[in-house]
Amino acid sequence: MIRHPRTRAALFVAALAVAAPLIAQVPAPARARTAAALPQKVTSVEGITEYRLSNGLRVLLFPDQSKQTTTVNITYFVGSKHENNGETGMAHLLEHLVFKGSPRHRNIPQELTEHGASPNGTTWLERTNYFETFPSTDANIEWALDLEADRMVNSFIAKKDLDSEMTVVRNEFESGENSPFNVLLQRTVAASYLWHNYGQSTIGARSDLENVPIDRLQAFYRKYYQPDNAMLVVAGRFDEGKVLRLVQQKFGRIPRPTRKLATMYTLDPTQDGEREVTLRRVGDTQMLHAVYHIPAASHPDFAAVDILSEVLGDTPSGRLHKALVETKKAASVGAFGFPLRDPGILLLYAEVSKDASLGDARTAFVQAIEELPTRRPTAEEVERARIALLKNIELQFNNSQAIAIELSEFAAVGDWRMMFIHRDRLKKVTTEEVGRVAQTYFKPSNRTLGQFIPTPKPDRSEIPPTPDVVALVKDYKGEAAVATGEAFDPSPSNIDKRTTRSALPNGFEIALLNKETRGNTVVAQLVLRLGSEKTLMNRGAAGDLAAAMLMRGTKTKTREQLKDAIDKLKARVNVSGSATQVTAQVETTNENLPAVLKLVAEIVREPGFDAKEFDILKNENIVGLESQKSEPNALGSIAFQRTIDPWPKGHPRYTGTFDEEIGDIRSASLADVQKFYADFYGAEKGTLAVVGDFDQAAVMTAVTQAFGSWKAANPFERIAAPAKPVASTTLVIETPDKEQAFYLTGLTFPLSDRDPEYPALLVGNYLMGGGFLNSRIVTRLRQKDGLSYGAGSQFQAHPLDKAGQFVAYAIYAPQNVVKLETGFREELERALKDGFTADEVEKGKTGLLEARKRQRAQDPTLASQLTQQLYWDRTAAFDAEIDRAIAALTPTDIVGAMRKFIDPSRLVVVKAGDFAGKKADVGPATP
Repeated sequence: MIRHPRTRAALFVAALAVAAPLIAQVPAPARARTAAALPQKVTSVEGITEYRLSNGLRVLLFPDQSKQTTTVNITYFVGSKHENNGETGMAHLLEHLVFKGSPRHRNIPQELTEHGASPNGTTWLERTNYFETFPSTDANIEWALDLEADRMVNSFIAKKDLDSEMTVVRNEFESGENSPFNVLLQRTVAASYLWHNYGQSTIGARSDLENVPIDRLQAFYRKYYQPDNAMLVVAGRFDEGKVLRLVQQKFGRIPRPTRKLATMYTLDPTQDGEREVTLRRVGDTQMLHAVYHIPAASHPDFAAVDILSEVLGDTPSGRLHKALVETKKAASVGAFGFPLRDPGILLLYAEVSKDASLGDARTAFVQAIEELPTRRPTAEEVERARIALLKNIELQFNNSQAIAIELSEFAAVGDWRMMFIHRDRLKKVTTEEVGRVAQTYFKPSNRTLGQFIPTPKPDRSEIPPTPDVVALVKDYKGEAAVATGEAFDPSPSNIDKRTTRSALPNGFEIALLNKETRGNTVVAQLVLRLGSEKTLMNRGAAGDLAAAMLMRGTKTKTREQLKDAIDKLKARVNVSGSATQVTAQVETTNENLPAVLKLVAEIVREPGFDAKEFDILKNENIVGLESQKSEPNALGSIAFQRTIDPWPKGHPRYTGTFDEEIGDIRSASLADVQKFYADFYGAEKGTLAVVGDFDQAAVMTAVTQAFGSWKAANPFERIAAPAKPVASTTLVIETPDKEQAFYLTGLTFPLSDRDPEYPALLVGNYLMGGGFLNSRIVTRLRQKDGLSYGAGSQFQAHPLDKAGQFVAYAIYAPQNVVKLETGFREELERALKDGFTADEVEKGKTGLLEARKRQRAQDPTLASQLTQQLYWDRTAAFDAEIDRAIAALTPTDIVGAMRKFIDPSRLVVVKAGDFAGKKADVGPATP
């Protein structure tokens, strides 16, 4: 799976399961060499301490007692940068195979499920990492360390696993090929490099994926998966002394390899002219990408580059937004720099409606970027960018799990302490430095858009050499570590004990759970419920747009000023919703919470409804919908929802086609939106949950003032939505020129989560396709048949209505449609006929219960659960009842519930893909 490149970098994510041994295990004499001494301390910065084993393994410990979970993250310093001809995609392919098992851990997906872990593995240009987050127990920590130590050098990497997994990775490749944004990004970056492997996509070439020999992959594994090329991070709740002893015990037995890793020395010459790439494929929107070469992340100029990416790419204050989006030349824009060990790149992009002029957009796009050297960033722009970047860094430092994973990125740059040095540089960089850096790198000759134009006087950007990181971080101490939190017990009984519930005179309900947190952080969720079935008829588009306008300015603040106010309060605030409900998510610190709640109240109670912003919003939404009109996943999902949950057009729950939604948005006026807000917004059926470190009296004062007397003109009435009988139907949707197809099937049935069969169906779905890679559907379609990178199932039931739903899905190559559908139906019928083994059920129950516990340990999830409990008139005691019911289930209970509600003859099936182009026998569609 490709992590979307609009985040920070395009990570190609993967994870897998079990096999038979081929590579020799570590010999017995080497295992006997475990040193008695503990790992040696190297340095400590802001609560993170580095140790070193004699075999070269770097170990970082980041204790955080406020977490109820522990994260183990191991990073190997190998990625697509280290691949030669014929090896492209090998680091990523190897990431998949390392999940196939080792001598002491033969079924890794099953173990991850049993331990309630949230795992993954990712591959990038210079590193591959594997991490798992799990409930903090001594047994779980020892298991995770033993798992990573064993698969470091003893993973099977077997030929039979390569044969099946290659097709899965190829399907992942095909999935990426469906995205014009991703493909254009790959082409543009490739054109910007002549020799360096940064120009090589992590997913690799299709020919290499299909033909790589197993012995070459094994040699790659033995070369790079070694302790002297790895860094282990343990973060969260744990005993440091115990963990150090376990690390020595598990990893210390692995000898330092005798091989020496060669120094990578290939660098690109200075770019000497504009370059251009043109991509012609099926799609519904136009795009522009511009790439500029920049220094390595360790270079002092990189901090200024980061500021410039925010100055250019931010929404709504960025220059690209003002030059293209506000003038309707583009629908969306952005920018981000790649923090890399060697000189890297800065990417800027714009998404343009197919009806707009790409030439006009391109002119404005390039001009906004390359006028920076003469129209330098102002002090206000630099300070705004600095505040936004530092806010995100500061909030991230309060999350030990996120830091455990982020350390991988900066360690690949040269040393994990670069994370702190980069932060320090952001604090100190001046407006003058930002202007100098803009003048140095934003030149036409350093741009890849880009056609070649001869010029008698080349003006080139000389990229400085990468600094000596060892010298740079020597004796670095960092700033004071943030405050630690308490060891909170996430059991339902303790959650209820610690939660204070109350209601304001107008009916607005509040749940407050006060606890000490790392960095004095606090999260909150506000939910407002709107309208009724009768009053909301034919007002869906106005309601959707009204909710979307809330974050675009208030009566006293423009959109830009609102974002600045949020950043200055070191907060994350997101308000979103639809015609029936609005949700506000908040993350901030203790001292800022009252001010943030006041700001949220201003957002939802005093929207500005600016006409210019409304026009921008409509354009963004229309372009966003148009971009999905040829995508198999989007078209399949819409068709499935319209079939399985039918409602008349105009009803609040009606699912429209893309053309209908676009038409509704085009016809909606600002007056319609303002009228919707006046008619339906109020707080009498609202709920608010606050979790973390806060002053309860101050919160109650702020909430009472903001929402205590606010009532809607038209009261809220819940819309009942019981399951409707739907006949079995097969829909086939053709999506030409798309390498990936989408399969979706399911049915509805009368069931609420209060019914006795609900816990059994939870476990049944978990075993079928809701768990990790060892669930039945994934094992068949991915592990055994190698047909799908992403497959699984979902089950849900309503708290009040008799509305249950079971859905299964898969992505695949369209020519494999018959094999994929056969595999799914055979697995479903086998489960309904034979049920599940006692061992499967016990392990599934354990994994599901651990996963539920892990979810309650996450503050944002807990806040969401508390708001739901207020609305459904429940407490966490209901979760405890479900947990007890799950623990008592037998295999007979589970198969009985599944036979009662899941009837294969009633399935609705949707197949979307380029079946005609691939000459695939898709079978008959239901008229």
